[in-house]
Amino acid sequence: MSDDVTRHHHDHDRRPGPGPGISRRRLLGTAGTAGAAGLMAGAVAGGAATHATTGHPTPVTSVGATAVPFHGAHQAGIITPLRAQAIGHLAAFDLASGTGRKEAAALLRRWSAAAEAMTQGRAPAGDDQIALDAGPCSLTVTFGFGRTFFSRTGLAHRAPAALVPVPRFPSDAIDPKRSDGDLWIQVGADDPLVGFHALHVLQKAAAGTAEVRWQMSGFNRAPGATARPKTVRNLMGQIDGTGNPEPTGKDFARTIFTRRGGPADQAWMNGGSYAVVRRIRMLLGPWADLTRTQQEEVIGRRKDTGAPLSAPAGASETTPMELNRFTRGGSLAIPADAHIRVAAPESNDGAAMLRRGFSYHDGYRADGTPDAGLLFITWQADPEAFIKVQTKLDGADHLTRFIRHESSAVFAVPGGAAPGEYVGQRLLEG
Repeated sequence: MSDDVTRHHHDHDRRPGPGPGISRRRLLGTAGTAGAAGLMAGAVAGGAATHATTGHPTPVTSVGATAVPFHGAHQAGIITPLRAQAIGHLAAFDLASGTGRKEAAALLRRWSAAAEAMTQGRAPAGDDQIALDAGPCSLTVTFGFGRTFFSRTGLAHRAPAALVPVPRFPSDAIDPKRSDGDLWIQVGADDPLVGFHALHVLQKAAAGTAEVRWQMSGFNRAPGATARPKTVRNLMGQIDGTGNPEPTGKDFARTIFTRRGGPADQAWMNGGSYAVVRRIRMLLGPWADLTRTQQEEVIGRRKDTGAPLSAPAGASETTPMELNRFTRGGSLAIPADAHIRVAAPESNDGAAMLRRGFSYHDGYRADGTPDAGLLFITWQADPEAFIKVQTKLDGADHLTRFIRHESSAVFAVPGGAAPGEYVGQRLLEG
């Protein structure tokens, strides 16, 4: 993995003392405010359970100054930064009528140039500079292609065989208007203004070539919100993200990224991945009606520590679960329909994926219940891994009674661009 984190400091942040040019972030840091550095690896809501390498907080100024390289073997935003950022924006676009391969290539060139600048804290061409003094704030921008993109650009012969639609499951409540799309952008950042600004710049750059089909925004715990990085809780109050593949694992790259050696017309996907995106609304009212014990049995983990129900007292979320352990009363310690049992690789022929998402809250529904839940994003070398697990979850997971899958999409995310290239160039100009 070549995505080492770099740092970028604005000239005004290097001034010796407060003055007219000092940034708000510098002032906060000078006042003694501290937070977790963007380099610290923490697990995320619905997402990466990569654990912290250090527990020492650093000044808030370092959060704003942290930059993630745009270029590399893989696109940023999949495994870099190691923890998902504090805010995220997902947007799908449909190509405008009459748009072909040439126009799509020009759009990806504009998008890549703007993303490269913004991720390093620089203003892109034509920028209004509304976020210029904030620093890069671990900004990442990730691009993907939907199935329909290939036929609309005359590239159907180069569409990956693995890019298949996720089937509609019996418990789904999918809204087609908030699903699929020709192109996809994922924006992540540790500052809301930086994230919005990046999305807005990219949307403006698409004018005349592609139109927004749907857009969703979410959040995670802010850096510095805890004394040390921790796996965060989802909106159900459960520690969420435990058991993700670890970057140090021997099968990590094979699980997440496509490999070389396939057909020549698929070489543009070398080092790429597939993103499955699901908007999952949580039925927080019925969930809150359960007792704590009932909630723990639905998930299979203790609510306070995240330890599996098969573990002894004093265990943590990282304690391995024992699927064959029984209670003194003779019942399974982890119930047969508990979420972690049904979703476990051991229950799905080894199928695994990297979960890396954002919680969301879009106000209140007509009945007064929160329109809130999880923007669920999984990364895998083949979408079949997700389909296999979700097929089993839909029929056997107790948690299904308390959630609704309301949108669905899958995108082919090519490998990272080399310096001087734009994302997708090997597809569009190959």
